Amino acid sequence: MRPTPINKATVDSLIAQMGIQDFAKATIREVKQVAATAEKQSGVEFIKMEMGIPGLPAAKVGVDAQIKALQDGIAHSYPDIQGYPELKRQASRFVKAFIDVDIAPEGCVPVTGSMQGTFASFLTCSQADHSKDTVLFIDPGFPVQKMQLQVQGVSFETFDVYDFRGYKLGPKLESYLSRGNICAIVYSNPNNPSWVCLTEQELQTIGQLATQYDCIVMEDLAYFAMDFRQDLSTPFQPPYQPSVARYTDNYMLLISGSKAFSYAGERIGVVCISDKLFRRHYPDLASRYEGLPFGLVFSTRMLYALSSGTSHSAQYALAAMFRAACDGEYNFRNEVKVYGDRARKLKDIFLRHGFHIVYDRDLDRPVADGFYFTIGYKGMTSGQLARELMYYGVSAICLVTTGSHQEGLRVCTSFIEDHQYQQLDERMAIFAENNPV
Repeated sequence: MRPTPINKATVDSLIAQMGIQDFAKATIREVKQVAATAEKQSGVEFIKMEMGIPGLPAAKVGVDAQIKALQDGIAHSYPDIQGYPELKRQASRFVKAFIDVDIAPEGCVPVTGSMQGTFASFLTCSQADHSKDTVLFIDPGFPVQKMQLQVQGVSFETFDVYDFRGYKLGPKLESYLSRGNICAIVYSNPNNPSWVCLTEQELQTIGQLATQYDCIVMEDLAYFAMDFRQDLSTPFQPPYQPSVARYTDNYMLLISGSKAFSYAGERIGVVCISDKLFRRHYPDLASRYEGLPFGLVFSTRMLYALSSGTSHSAQYALAAMFRAACDGEYNFRNEVKVYGDRARKLKDIFLRHGFHIVYDRDLDRPVADGFYFTIGYKGMTSGQLARELMYYGVSAICLVTTGSHQEGLRVCTSFIEDHQYQQLDERMAIFAENNPV
């Protein structure tokens, strides 16, 4: 056995001190803390792949617009709970330009990041019909969304899409929807953590079943247009970002400024609600909220109770970014496609040293290179692999925490520095020698 870059006793001691009994279930923050402390104690640089934080500068067009808004005095004014009118207009344009779907500005509501957007959406969907009290996740997915439902006391069901792609998806979905208690279906596309991208056929299946069983689809577009196998960045021209919005009226699109525009720190996004759903009156919502339709319950009740509005100056930033993208002045995809380049280089290193890609295909195509990808190692469970990699100064989270049933880890490309490719290659060579397959 060759010595590992980090002393095993150091890592094991830190894990024990934090009270982590099963490292497979360690949270992102816990993994991050172990890595940071081990790095400090050992003096060995960690290759940090656990946190899904943008690693690029914020879009300049947004920063400039936000600074100007602040200089013009906007900070003294409460924002309208419905949102800054220009942002609502530009959000409507953005959806048309890059998804080719018509949503009125009325239904494009600013939120304090998609995290708040999902929280308020869960509240609204779960109260719309008392007979439908359960959310269905097409997993793997973002772990905090399930935490939000725990906080709210709302039930959820989940299945791993790994074995249910293509024609298998419809029957699997219907096995849940036919029970009559599903209020919402949730998934991300591209997917966090697997980076699989649901096809138009799969989205059509989801949309048709959502209409048939009268439930709402919450489509998380945090990684908007970041399927780098095709160029989705030309406004008002195909190809467009795939979306369930083409196949049902029962949808909410969650569009974040965090990843596509690297604007995570200002907590800004929009929830775009279909025109029909926005104006729909649910008897249970009407009796509880003075006869208001779905969209106004979402904004004037849920969002108002949570924060009484979204950062005023950040709304000016997002409006400017949407406008510039729609006018062809700002190609946000070109700014973030470096993530795909990083993923390709990292995958090559892992594959060369005996790892495999867990979620490796979108039906008949290899999965795209992007913000995330997944790795496994023969003979190791998720927890074993995550802990073992810590000894080599590499941190990542286990897929089990994302609702996946596969053994492996999520790797995030956002913080990789150019000099770390060689580091990773050298360390994984030692890893493979110490762990022969």
